[in-house]
Amino acid sequence: MAVKPVVVTLSRAGEDVAHRIASKFGYQVHGREGRVDKADAFFGNALDHVRTLFAAGVPVIGVCASGILIRAVAPVLNHKRTEPAVLSVSDDGSVVIPLLGGHRGANRMASEIAMLLEAKAAVTTAGDVAIGVALDEPPLGYCIANIEDAKDAMSAILAGKGVRVVGENIFGIESDENGAVTLTVTEAPVEGSGSNLVYHPQRYVLGLGSARGADADETWAFVEKTLADAGIAKGSIACVASLDLKGDEPAMNEAARRLGVPLRVFTAAELEAEAGRLANPSDVVFAEVGCHGVSEGAALAAAGPDAVLVVEKQKIAEATCAIARAPLPITEMAGRSRGRLSVVGIGPGQAAWRTPEVSRLVSEAEELVGYGLYIDLLGPLAAGKHRADFPLGGEEDRCRYALERAAEGRNVALVCSGDAGIYAMGALVFELLDRAPDQMGVSDAAHRVEVVCSPGVSALQGAAARAGAPLGHDFCTISLSDLLTPRADILRRLKAAAEGDFVIAFYNPVSKTRRTLLAEARDILLEHRPADTPVMLASSLGRPEEYVRYRRLDELEVDEVDMLTVVLVGSSNSRLAQLGEGPRMFTPRGYARKIDGDLSGKS
Repeated sequence: MAVKPVVVTLSRAGEDVAHRIASKFGYQVHGREGRVDKADAFFGNALDHVRTLFAAGVPVIGVCASGILIRAVAPVLNHKRTEPAVLSVSDDGSVVIPLLGGHRGANRMASEIAMLLEAKAAVTTAGDVAIGVALDEPPLGYCIANIEDAKDAMSAILAGKGVRVVGENIFGIESDENGAVTLTVTEAPVEGSGSNLVYHPQRYVLGLGSARGADADETWAFVEKTLADAGIAKGSIACVASLDLKGDEPAMNEAARRLGVPLRVFTAAELEAEAGRLANPSDVVFAEVGCHGVSEGAALAAAGPDAVLVVEKQKIAEATCAIARAPLPITEMAGRSRGRLSVVGIGPGQAAWRTPEVSRLVSEAEELVGYGLYIDLLGPLAAGKHRADFPLGGEEDRCRYALERAAEGRNVALVCSGDAGIYAMGALVFELLDRAPDQMGVSDAAHRVEVVCSPGVSALQGAAARAGAPLGHDFCTISLSDLLTPRADILRRLKAAAEGDFVIAFYNPVSKTRRTLLAEARDILLEHRPADTPVMLASSLGRPEEYVRYRRLDELEVDEVDMLTVVLVGSSNSRLAQLGEGPRMFTPRGYARKIDGDLSGKS
C-alpha cells in the first residue's frame, strides 16, 4: 500500500497549520509532547522521531525549521530514487520548502500545500524552475520508460535546446517542432534515449490464467510475445489480473514483478459478472472454477466497465492471456491484492536496533498483529494503524488471525520481538501453512498469501553486543520452556551442550511457575566447566530499564532472572576483560596461538 505522509509539528505556533494540512489531505499529525495540545501521536525527541519515520519510508511534512529536519535525516540519507519526500513548512504557513524527494512527490505536495495555505512553494529543482515540470515524475497513470535518460534530457533543455512533444502533451508545456529533446507519449514500444524520453499511458490490463505450477519463464515468454504481437509496450500495462484461486501461482507473480505492476485478483463470481463481454466463454472453465473465462474476464474486470478486449484469449499448454484497454489511464485498481503477511522481528525494542527493512514493512502494513507490548515499542510507526493485540500465550491465535486477515487481501505485519525466526512466530506461521484446512491448518485462501520474513536483531545478538564478544567461538541457544518441548529433551540438549563446551544462550529461562530448569542447567554445566565461568544476565535489552550484570556460574541464582532476561553462559575458555567502563565478556577463538607464535594447531 502507498505510505501516507505524516505532518510533524513541534510547537503550538505551528499546530494550527499542521492540522489544516492534515485535515485537507487526510494525513496524521504527530506532535511534540508538552508543546502541542492535539495530535494523533506524540513524541519526545524530534530528531529521533523524524529519523525513524524517514528510515521507514514515510514522507514527512515538518511544520518547523528546515534545519531540524535536515539534521534528523542526514545520518540515514541513501539514494534520491528510494528516499521519501521531506518538506518544511514555516510555523505561520507562509513558506513551503521541498527539502528531499522533489521528483518523488515533494514538489507536487509543496505546490498543493502552498495553494491550500496561500503560501509560496520554494521549489528549487532545476526542471521545475526552468519549465515548470519534473520530467522524471509523469502524471499519475503514466510511466517513463527510460528514466535513466532523464538527467541528460533535462541538461539539454536547461541549455536552451528546446522540447518537442510527440503524442499527448501530458506536461502541458509548449512544443517546439525544432526542439532537440523529444517527449514521446505512446502506448507502443519505442526505444528511448537521452534526446527522447518515452512515456506510456497505463490503459491496459493483462489478464492471465494458468495451470497449477505453470513454468514462470515459459509464461513470461508467452506474455512478451503477446504484447509484441499486439504492439503494446510493457510500460502501458497497469496491472496483471486473474482469479483469486491463482493468486499464489509463481507464473502470475513473476509476470507482475517483471512488468513492475501489481497483481489484482477477483472471485469467480466477480469474473462471471463479465461473462456477457467475453469473446471466448468456456463451459469447461466454468465447470472447473465457476466462471466462463479467467484471462478475458480478469482483464475486463480490472480495466473497468468501459474497457474493451483488444487481445482475445491466447493460449499455450499451461497458460492463457488476454488484454483489455480502458479509455483513460488506470489510476485506481479494481479487485484486491493477493494479500501479504510480513513476519517481522523488531529487535529488543529500541528503534536504533530495528532494521530499515522491518521499519519499511511495518510502515507499509495496513494492520499490525502481535503482543501489545511489542506493537507499543514501534512508537510512531504504529500510530493510526489498525492493530490486533494478543496476550502472551496467544501465539497460535495471533498467527491464525494474521494469516486469515492477509487472506482477505490485506497487508498485515506480524510483529515479534528480537528475530521472528528465533523462538518466535516465524516457525508457527509456516507450521500452520504446512497443514491442510482439515488438519487444523488455515483456510485455502490463507495458503495463497505472500509471506515475507525480515530479519531482526535477536536478544542473543543484543546481549552479546552489550557483553563484548562472548560468541567469538561456537555457541548454541536453548529454550528452557517446557510448555512445548518435553523436559527430557531439554535436559538431553543441556548435557550435550555442556559436553560440547558451547557458549550457551538461554531463552525463556524462568517463569512464575517454572523455576527449576535454570538451576538444573547450572548444575549440569558445572560438571563440565569451571565454577568461575562468566555468566551474563541481560534484562530489558535496548529499553530505558536495561540492566546488565555478570556472575560466576556457581553463583548464578534463579531469583535474579525473569522472562525478560537473556542468560549467556560462557564456555570453559570464556573470560572477562577488565576495561575502563567495566568488565567485558569474550570467548577466544584461538588467535592467541598466532599472537604467541604457536602455529602448530589449527584455528
